[in-house]
Amino acid sequence: MKEILAKDLEEKLESGESLNIIDVREDEEVAQGIIPGAKHIPLGHVPERLDEIDKSKHYYMVCRSGGRSGRACEFLVEKGYDVTNMLGGMLDWEGKVEK
Repeated sequence: MKEILAKDLEEKLESGESLNIIDVREDEEVAQGIIPGAKHIPLGHVPERLDEIDKSKHYYMVCRSGGRSGRACEFLVEKGYDVTNMLGGMLDWEGKVEK
């Protein structure tokens, strides 16, 4: 599984790179703050919302600590998607968040 540190993903965002980020946390977690521009798809909804994820694009998967996003990555890789897990999740995120 491909992985990236939170600070490295933050640097990519700050440099203006166009990124596709999916946050798989639950609604109440996302209410605390989400990475600007990230799409929210709770982990349990990923299988039924695959039509919202474009196989031709690369996605960064995010959760609270990196575990659920890792499971989402494993599932999506099996389905043929190009994804990278953000290690440490939002606990390690020091960048901006939207509420």
